[in-house]
Amino acid sequence: MAPVATNEERGNTTVDRIAELKNTQAKPIGETKLINPFYSPSAGNGNDDDYQYAKYKPYFPVVNWEPLTEIDVTDRGHFADPDKKALFSAAQKVKHLTPTIGTELVGIDLRQLTDQQKDELALLVAERGAVFFRDQALNIHEQLDIARHFGPLHKHATTPIPREGLEEVHVVYNDAARRPDASAFSKIELWHSDVSYEIQPPCATSLKVITGPEYGGDTLWSSGYALYSSLSPGMQTYLEGLTALHSAVAQAEGSRSAGLHVRREPVETVHPVVRVHPVTGWKSVYVNPGFTRRILGVPKIESDTILNFLFHQVAENVDFQVRFHWEPNSVAFWDNRIVNHTATFDFWPQTRHALRATPHGEKPESVEDYESRTGKVAKDRQIEIWKQQGIEVSQAKKGPSRARGYND
Repeated sequence: MAPVATNEERGNTTVDRIAELKNTQAKPIGETKLINPFYSPSAGNGNDDDYQYAKYKPYFPVVNWEPLTEIDVTDRGHFADPDKKALFSAAQKVKHLTPTIGTELVGIDLRQLTDQQKDELALLVAERGAVFFRDQALNIHEQLDIARHFGPLHKHATTPIPREGLEEVHVVYNDAARRPDASAFSKIELWHSDVSYEIQPPCATSLKVITGPEYGGDTLWSSGYALYSSLSPGMQTYLEGLTALHSAVAQAEGSRSAGLHVRREPVETVHPVVRVHPVTGWKSVYVNPGFTRRILGVPKIESDTILNFLFHQVAENVDFQVRFHWEPNSVAFWDNRIVNHTATFDFWPQTRHALRATPHGEKPESVEDYESRTGKVAKDRQIEIWKQQGIEVSQAKKGPSRARGYND
């Protein structure tokens, strides 16, 4: 029987593989180097002379930042009109894309939002998970201004910033020189909540696509609210008592193996497996394949089994998901506290270029801590939605489950 690799050996193998994939310069299409898009940010070399947005292409400054510490953040959704009259009255159309997640607002110019409308947008993102806008002329400075309204901005330790500076901007860039390598990763690994390993992970993140393919390069989001609601009461209670380790180590190692500078040392942080959104009071499963490494206080086999189950629900249960096809000047806002997301890497050799602004949220709060702090009872989103519709559904199920006939 072959010897079983230790975690350290498996980690070294991963690092070696990343190094193997990254150690050479980007090559012409005929000699294209294969890469893992999650751990290998593109340097964006070439095509500068005739590219409209060359100043926003990736740049990796060699600077060092101090570790992040806790900061005060008050979610702007607390100040919003629950009916969101100011925001909705400015839209030509409000389109809910699925019952669970995703809303598109048509006819709004983000540059014209008042502070009241921004607060209502924060609440809408908290409720719907992801909110979309098309044909937006706002520049990156105006995008950053909106993000600052939601909270202090995060500076990423490893991913690129624009060449013109702007350390608070995260550049997403892929072109013909960077072909994803399906042998280096599985698609489930690409699902993540942005920098969930931070002490205070992001709240309402925004992304604007400035260059994209005619088709392909979509993004999908999966609702942690819906995942929680789908579970049995017993499983919900079990998960509410757990915490999990989120790690930046693999991302930092991937950058270092690529010869890139890590601007802030990687951290590992423990967060609740079920967190409560501070504004909605709804419970959400808060783990992701990209950064969650293990559940604490349980046997490894139990941790692996539970995380594997949850990760596959995130990636494979289409009832929890919305998919958005980007056009140039499309903007998405999503709440990293309650959704995971992933991109489709089906557009090579086309160019896909986007700019992200990422405000910090509060420190993740467990059900017990939320209820102790607020004196309120944390809720199941789906149960609350049904109550609003006049439908009473018991959360406790008795007796054996029965198969339901359903075809499509």
